[in-house]
Amino acid sequence: MKLDRIIVNPKRMNGQPCIRNLRITVRRLMELLAIYSDRAELYQEFPELEEEDIRQALIFVSSYLDDRIIQLPSTYETAA
Repeated sequence: MKLDRIIVNPKRMNGQPCIRNLRITVRRLMELLAIYSDRAELYQEFPELEEEDIRQALIFVSSYLDDRIIQLPSTYETAA
């Protein structure tokens, strides 16, 4: 799969993966998706973003989770 909108440039944003040549890192975009539940609001605040940017960023991030077992803290608490 071609992720042509994810750019890694050591001279930009400390080499973190960015969306196109914008100063928006993939990590920041994931944070924005969590903050803005309404995509229309996200696009209003960041009009330079496109749907394809989000799609490719999600694919990029999910590739890091592929075939990994991540230990999550248990949220189950026993009643006292």
